Amino acid sequence: MSLDKETIKNIANLARIKVPDDNLDHLTKELSSIMDWVEQLNSVNTDGVEPLASVIDVTLPLREDKITDGDCRNKILANGPEVEDGYFAVPKVIE
Repeated sequence: MSLDKETIKNIANLARIKVPDDNLDHLTKELSSIMDWVEQLNSVNTDGVEPLASVIDVTLPLREDKITDGDCRNKILANGPEVEDGYFAVPKVIE
């Protein structure tokens, strides 16, 4: 796929990237070669190929879902400067 300078300017504008005019020739060649590579990838036959999350066939170990920590509300509230009715008291900042 061959891109022209106007298309590159439009892409740069959409991406909110300032591209100087003297860089347009180089950028046009670079993006055109990237688009050619993507077109080449699109021509690869992937029928029957399952999507992968990992190249290694592993299953994560499962553990029993049980509570191992907790019931420390009073210890946590002891860290606050002021506590009211079992909650941290925060000074009013908006009037």
